[in-house]
Amino acid sequence: MRYLFEQYTFDTDRRELHRGAEMVSVAPQVFDLLHYLIRNRERVVSKDDLINSIWNGRSVSEAAVTTRLNAARNALGDSGEEQRLIKTLPRKGFRFIGQVQEAQRPAGAAAADNPIEPPKPALALPDKPSIAVLPFQNMSGDAEQEYFADGMVEDIITGLSRTKSLFVISRNTSFAYKGQAVDVKRVGSELGVRYVLEGSVRKAGNRVRITGQLVDVATGNHIWADRYDSTLEDIFDLQDRLTSSVIGAIAPQLMRAEFERVRRKPTESLQAYDYFLQALACTYKQTREANTQALKLTQIANSADPEFALSYALGALIYTQRKGHQWVTEPEHEISETRRLARRALELDNDDPAVLTNAGWGLANVVGELEEGAALLLRAISLDPNKVTARIWNGWTQIYVGNLEAAIEHCHAALRLSPLDPNIFLAQQGIAFAHFLAGRYDESLVWATKAMRLQPNFLGTHRIAMGCHVMSGRIEEARRVCAHVMRMNPDQRVSRLKDLHPQLKLEHLKSLEDAYRIAGMPE
Repeated sequence: MRYLFEQYTFDTDRRELHRGAEMVSVAPQVFDLLHYLIRNRERVVSKDDLINSIWNGRSVSEAAVTTRLNAARNALGDSGEEQRLIKTLPRKGFRFIGQVQEAQRPAGAAAADNPIEPPKPALALPDKPSIAVLPFQNMSGDAEQEYFADGMVEDIITGLSRTKSLFVISRNTSFAYKGQAVDVKRVGSELGVRYVLEGSVRKAGNRVRITGQLVDVATGNHIWADRYDSTLEDIFDLQDRLTSSVIGAIAPQLMRAEFERVRRKPTESLQAYDYFLQALACTYKQTREANTQALKLTQIANSADPEFALSYALGALIYTQRKGHQWVTEPEHEISETRRLARRALELDNDDPAVLTNAGWGLANVVGELEEGAALLLRAISLDPNKVTARIWNGWTQIYVGNLEAAIEHCHAALRLSPLDPNIFLAQQGIAFAHFLAGRYDESLVWATKAMRLQPNFLGTHRIAMGCHVMSGRIEEARRVCAHVMRMNPDQRVSRLKDLHPQLKLEHLKSLEDAYRIAGMPE
């Protein structure tokens, strides 16, 4: 028997637990305990039930039972605080509360190596042609060239996104499938798209070859495939040709003139472009070291091409990442640099949605120029409705100016455009924050929990959950979360909130400060 819940597969025949395709190590007694809880999930299981089943009635301490329960929760990414799957009912017992599907192993499948992944609900198709561009294979035989292949895909996604008649899944969600052998029909169902573009990149010396094939996921038919060869000097023309071919194949009725209007060469310097791609790859790592390296790489790119707008805008975005993770060391200098980079990027190109997005968020988040930042982000969305980061950052900007319902609307739009994005916790956190400031604490906690599950190391979401517990009267729970926050970063102080969110309205800032004091955060 296989039990399927969330992203887990619990296989009783093989005595294996899988998270997606990854096997989770589970001790035999912990496996037996999980099996008993899942099998009896319709009722509350007492401590005596567990002892009789797992330890055959032998005398064991309460600490032994607690230790096994904690290990079971840990294997499922659960905790005693969250109790997402295994719930403790005081003085009653325990119950497995996850939504479970049962699947019998088909005949002749005993030797199958891959677990069945829990089915994901299909998303409704948008009311216009929709596409996901999967990561291209790096055929160069050099792992160091991954950033180049990934950068090609990102540029193709950007080119497609600028055509307003298309619905395009964002880069970060598409890249959730990187390194996997995927079924395009499953991808289409999970992402809610009609078309999937696959391909490969081979870079050798001064030559580049890109292959692409477009699949209609409803039928599985390949409706277009082609191969493009060029020198590095012609790489941007090559990308335009591929993007134009895709548009022509899936929607002949689309206005080609619109695509011609937005096509552009980002820089004349291939060296600058290469450094830009390396910096971009670093930003996705979300580490302090990678952030520092990304900043250095943009500086090199700017030196190679002083008129490369995207690189300046990326530099401004890197400073917002530093602020969000609380890596700032010289506040005044970083504010000044963010302003300089954003202004230079806009001076060079104020029609590129990526430039508008990164520069606008830098000005709003780090520099504090909310009105201009919000205007730039809205302009980016008007030029590219598929720009997920513009939706997220505009959501946060709307929080700062107090337009909470607009913030929630933009963050929900980002969730639909990029449901598998590993950074979508920023949208979930934005929804949680907006609900908190609106006084909807239970709803806020639901979204904060989703964000924490996706990115447990981001302090901001823990702080929101802590505030929700305070405002709902769960003071002891709030203090437990506060203790966890202080363990993650002992420098947390109530007085520093105004530095983290200087743009917040005073009444909103005060509600946060009051809640955090009650939770036990030092002044």
